[in-house]
Amino acid sequence: MTIASPDCQYHILPATWRDLNAVRHVEQVCFPQDAWPLLDVIGVLTMPNVVRLKAVCSQQVIGFVAGDVRRAERISWIATIGVLPEYRGRGIGRDMLQSCEAQLPTPFIRLCVRFSNHAAITLYESVGYAQVGRWEAYYQDGEAALVMEKVRQSGL
Repeated sequence: MTIASPDCQYHILPATWRDLNAVRHVEQVCFPQDAWPLLDVIGVLTMPNVVRLKAVCSQQVIGFVAGDVRRAERISWIATIGVLPEYRGRGIGRDMLQSCEAQLPTPFIRLCVRFSNHAAITLYESVGYAQVGRWEAYYQDGEAALVMEKVRQSGL
């Protein structure tokens, strides 16, 4: 998928283990307190039943999303989603999220988001997610996570 943004034509493409360093960079910049350790990044880029997409502008990875499919539970989890700060506010996160969702085969999709991340919460609500729970002290600094869920039409 190719999308034009005011100063960047970006592409949403499958991510692979070859994107390890770029995905680690996105994680570390987007989530300085909670970035995944190296082994977790390797896992998300190599494990089966994970949809992994990257946003690329000028041959640079500027965003990453991963969806963990749990067929037996009829749920998928958006395990991580992030866009480098200088590229935010252009719809890249929304496009990555919707591209990932389109590849998830389950009727329910969930994600966790920092309680204080109002921009992300607004985005998720705008595409159909609703709060279904709260996990106290989820993040490294003790902040709570909102658990949000999107219910899709049956027949997926």
